[in-house]
Amino acid sequence: MPENLLAIDNGTQSIRALLFSPQGNLIAKQRVPIEPYFSTAPGLAEQHPAVFWDAICQACQGLWRQPGVDKSSIAAVSITTQRATMVNLDENGQPLRPAILWLDQRRTEGLKPVGGFWGAAFLLAGAANTIAYIQAEAEANWLRTFEPQVWEKTRHYLFLSGYLTYRLTSQFSDSIGCQVGYVPFDYKKQKWAGKLDWKWQAVPMEKSILPKLTPPGGVLGMITKQASLETGIPAGLPLIASAADKACEVLGAGALEPHVGCLSYGTTATINTTHSKYVEVIPLIPPYPAAIPKSYNLEFQIYRGYWMVSWFKNEFGLKEQNLAEQQGLEPETLFDDLVNSVPPGSQGLVLQPYWSPGLRYPGPEAKGAIVGFGAVHTRAHIYRAILEGIAYSLREGAERTSRRSGTPITELRVAGGGSQSNAAMQLTADIFGLPVSRPHVYETSGLGAAIDAAVGAGIHKDFGTAIREMCHQGDVFTPDYQAHRIYDELYHHVYLNLYKKLRPLYQSIWHITR
Repeated sequence: MPENLLAIDNGTQSIRALLFSPQGNLIAKQRVPIEPYFSTAPGLAEQHPAVFWDAICQACQGLWRQPGVDKSSIAAVSITTQRATMVNLDENGQPLRPAILWLDQRRTEGLKPVGGFWGAAFLLAGAANTIAYIQAEAEANWLRTFEPQVWEKTRHYLFLSGYLTYRLTSQFSDSIGCQVGYVPFDYKKQKWAGKLDWKWQAVPMEKSILPKLTPPGGVLGMITKQASLETGIPAGLPLIASAADKACEVLGAGALEPHVGCLSYGTTATINTTHSKYVEVIPLIPPYPAAIPKSYNLEFQIYRGYWMVSWFKNEFGLKEQNLAEQQGLEPETLFDDLVNSVPPGSQGLVLQPYWSPGLRYPGPEAKGAIVGFGAVHTRAHIYRAILEGIAYSLREGAERTSRRSGTPITELRVAGGGSQSNAAMQLTADIFGLPVSRPHVYETSGLGAAIDAAVGAGIHKDFGTAIREMCHQGDVFTPDYQAHRIYDELYHHVYLNLYKKLRPLYQSIWHITR
């Protein structure tokens, strides 16, 4: 009887076809790199939807060629994708333009404010600027303003997950767990917003262009003969709804209980907890749908969090990269040595990782900052301070989450590229003062999608059972309490005061240079 699960993970830089067993073991993997985006003007990030589909076809066809991979063993398929990447399709299901990626920075200023009751309510609540920010960020508003001919022809407005679901099943359907972006979605009720909701004013569109929504674990459709011909996935297999990549990462890390925090050390660094109750960690910023039905991921985000780690490696890490190549080592090994050459606290060098603006906290004026620099500091100190600054910020997010939800976070799981660094894992445990573990497999988002597929296909009877069977703890890092004492003092007496002290200067920079 078929019982294996095919998970397709659509990241920013690659597409991965992953075959999992019902026990959560990765049987086989095929990775196809993609060009993350192209840009026709500063700040724009676009990609042709066909790039993602072609890479899926290549990844799946490559998977079938691997020894021991048996297509007939697959019980179900699930996909997880990068969040907030938008695709416009015409009446024939053909793309009208390149997809607008989550990395895109285009904005539409000067739009008509939300009016009526909602407008008055937002003014009274001091939230009018936040709503204006949402309007300016919405891709649909930009398209309606600057490409009206495209918007008029749009008959299906989909996240990347919805587009790929259409290519696989011919159905205009998507998972509730994938609805993270600027569309009229009711995050509390986890359905399209009611007709009187302010979101229809802020981001105007016809409801008919939006897909049918299915909860995680539900069936989106069946793999069509055409999709089977192109991908090699057996026709007739069910495509099970999963969720966006971060939500699947949380599920794949086994973070189902609200006291378990899941840190994601990826391009965007986050801390997530899973709750059955709707809670806004930052007012007016909703919790996103979890990868399990009727649940929420309370998320605190550092936009482009681990981007600065990559920046440092590109700008200052050539020595380690060349040496690793000469010695046949992974570069991360030598970068860990760089971190470990500096004591906890980086001898007073403290970094605030606000190199990309926030919506409400930090505000849009925020900048990155390094304070405490002196003659003793080297590039190794800067590298360690980057990792520490990200962990400080995520600790602040964890404390905000605990206060707002009323549930203390007592356990941490770490996923994403940064989780492969032992040095990053250890300093995270030291900064939080909590044990930190990583999952048994690196492909955590794919594992989360496979868990959804396992429940949807009836391989496991419920999510609790699936997590017990498929999620296994990897390496565990326990706090060094002497290091924790140093970090605790720096966190409370320096880091938490930085934004408040520097914000007036950030605002001046913003007004002078915008």
